Amino acid sequence: MTSKAAQGLAREGVRIARLGALWRFTRPHTVIGTTASILGLYVICVEALPGVGLVDGASDLAWTLVAGFCVNVYIVGLNQLEDVEIDRVNKPFLPLAAGELTTAQARRIVAACAVIPCVLALTQGAIESLAVLTGLAVGTAYSSPPMRLKRYPLLACLCITGVRSIVVNLGVALHFTRALTDAAWTIPGPVWALTLFALPFSLAIAILKDVPDAEGDRRFSIATFTLRLGAERVMRLALCALTAAYAGMAIAGPLLLDDCHPAVLAATHVAVLATLWRMSARTDAHDRASFTAFYMGVWKLFFLEYTLVPLAVVLG
Repeated sequence: MTSKAAQGLAREGVRIARLGALWRFTRPHTVIGTTASILGLYVICVEALPGVGLVDGASDLAWTLVAGFCVNVYIVGLNQLEDVEIDRVNKPFLPLAAGELTTAQARRIVAACAVIPCVLALTQGAIESLAVLTGLAVGTAYSSPPMRLKRYPLLACLCITGVRSIVVNLGVALHFTRALTDAAWTIPGPVWALTLFALPFSLAIAILKDVPDAEGDRRFSIATFTLRLGAERVMRLALCALTAAYAGMAIAGPLLLDDCHPAVLAATHVAVLATLWRMSARTDAHDRASFTAFYMGVWKLFFLEYTLVPLAVVLG
């Protein structure tokens, strides 16, 4: 191999490493969750609106995905900037904690991800502007002084639950229905169902995420539910919340949602609930690797929900 070729491979390796660091900085599971939510809500809104096809709002969908991605990266990026020392204990693989990104680089990314969705929202109307500004404000209050609400377990849970369940579902759905029809504000029934489903589900995610991070939170006096109640009790609480979400969708959904296929809605949610409990039975709440795998599995079920409900709507 010539020296020029070796240098080229080295440069390519550096580029790949930088891209990998940027991707990990975005906290991919949260980005995928936001993307799945927006896509699923778009399908539901299109199906609920007469005379509207999937391609009719494609450009609007694309810009909404960009805005959602940026808000997501702002929230998780700001959290990493504020928690570098904690992450060196809890998540040493994150780019800032590992030294793969500098603080200045991370600040530029976070600043850009605050400005871009605000500019886009101004061109998309009042609803998206309100949703974007609310998401940015809650993310700032969660991570940054002087509020730094993540220090208070109940307020931290309300921040995560409010953004994931209310701001995303209702804000995005209202935006799509207005953009696609310019009609009066309306929210399809399945979106209300997803919002109610996401309330306990987001609460479960909010309390589960702190279980593997107990050591760093203890050192830096972040009073999470895990430190107050213990890992096993937190896991039981989360399972109760998740079971309520799936049972509600499986039982009440077919009775109340006329525009969903009842058998599909019930059968898929019962099957996923059974999967959840099988996952929990194989999880050791005191083993960090085991619990982290369970937590990421719960996120995958969250992604899946925004396929199951739109599928039931399309088949209905």
